[in-house]
Amino acid sequence: MPPPRKNESAAGGAMQRLLAWPYRAILAFLIWTGVRPWQLTLLSPVFIVASGWQIVVGNWVVAGSLLIVGSLLDVFDGSVARHRGEEGRSGAFMDSVLDRVSDMVLFSCLFWNLASQGEAVQAALALLTLIVSLGVSQIRAEAEAVGIKLTEGLFQRLERMLALMIGLLIPAMMFPALVALAALGVFTVVQRGFTALSRA
Repeated sequence: MPPPRKNESAAGGAMQRLLAWPYRAILAFLIWTGVRPWQLTLLSPVFIVASGWQIVVGNWVVAGSLLIVGSLLDVFDGSVARHRGEEGRSGAFMDSVLDRVSDMVLFSCLFWNLASQGEAVQAALALLTLIVSLGVSQIRAEAEAVGIKLTEGLFQRLERMLALMIGLLIPAMMFPALVALAALGVFTVVQRGFTALSRA
């Protein structure tokens, strides 16, 4: 089984080294089951939407657990596709769109929960995180549309999901997680924007 695909973000290298063998084991199991990449792609947002609903109702540990499952499915759909030789533009397009939808669901649900509890600062940080997460992805999409390859970024989707998992699963960690999400997300928007302009 191949190792995880290289990721140039802040946590990408560390996660690749830490999870190399579990990754191979899970990938081998998925290949053995005969599951198709598109099935994993479509199943991932089901868990993400369920996680968002649990965020709204305040069951954050359940939400974090569902988020872990949904994120793993999102990782392995591409891995299974590469192993089977089934990579294609349609699959990459669907995966990218569903990733953006997942971000919108998670952070809008988090904003809803925090705003309803009167946590104005945290709600504002959740909303800012939603905006910058879409900005990071949009800058890459626009850069690639004009022929500029852009994979750099300190705080990408992997880091956003890890930070959100920490905030959901560890008591009293949501506020620090949101501060990190907002601040490092803004930095990544600026970083990607500068990199794209410098290569234009």
